[in-house]
Order: sequence, then C-alpha cells, then structure tokens
Amino acid sequence: MTVTPPPAPTPGHESDQRSLGEIVSDVTQDLTTLIRQEIDLAKTELKEEGRKAAKGAGMLGGAGLAGYFTVLFLSTTLMFVLDEFLELWLSALIVTVLWAIATAVLALIGKKKLEASRPQLPQTQQTLKEDVRWAKAQKS
Repeated sequence: MTVTPPPAPTPGHESDQRSLGEIVSDVTQDLTTLIRQEIDLAKTELKEEGRKAAKGAGMLGGAGLAGYFTVLFLSTTLMFVLDEFLELWLSALIVTVLWAIATAVLALIGKKKLEASRPQLPQTQQTLKEDVRWAKAQKS
C-alpha cells in the first residue's frame, strides 16, 4: 500500500489550513494593493501624456502669436485696400464682420472637436481587465 502525500500548496498561496477570516483578510489586502497600483499607473500615464501635450501646446502658442500678428497686419492691409473704393469706416466694418464670421466658425468647430476627444489610458485599461480576471479566479 502506497501513501500519497497531500498536494503541495500552489505558488503565492498559503496552505489550505487558513481560516475564512485569514482568506478574506488576504484578499482584502491584495485588492487594496492592487487598487493603489492601478491608481499609481494611471497617474504615471497621465503625467507622461501631460508633458507631451504641454510641449505641443507651447509650440502652438508661439505659432498662434505669430499668426495673430500676421492676421492683424493683413487685416489692416485689406482695410486700406478697401479704403481706395469705400469710406475708411466702411472698410474697417467689412473687415470686422469677416473676422466675426471666422471666429464663430472656428469656435463651433473647436467645440465639436473638444466634445469628441476622450483621453485613453491603454495600460491602465489592460491591467484593469487583468485584475478582473484575477479577482474572478480568486472566487473560484
């Protein structure tokens, strides 16, 4: 007659002799650690994306300032060209109305683009999916 030894505990688990309270305590502690790690990962991803966005925003800001002066002088030139055919005040009014229309169109397009944007956190999403699978495995 051969005697078979009891099965060895699986890696990462204590022996099967733990009480229910110990198991619940371990799972609670693991979940707390897991949640903290997920929050840290999300913070790290957002910081990295924020740095990239800040650099791009700085460059766009500089381009915007240069563009502003270009448009200002182009508008002044247009106003003086129209002054050759109309009164100066009417030329200035026409240029102002053109810019008001451009402003409204750009504001509407910009609003739609902002509403459509949704930042993604791919690593956080992936690890959260893995965490759900791990939690389900703990229940089994």
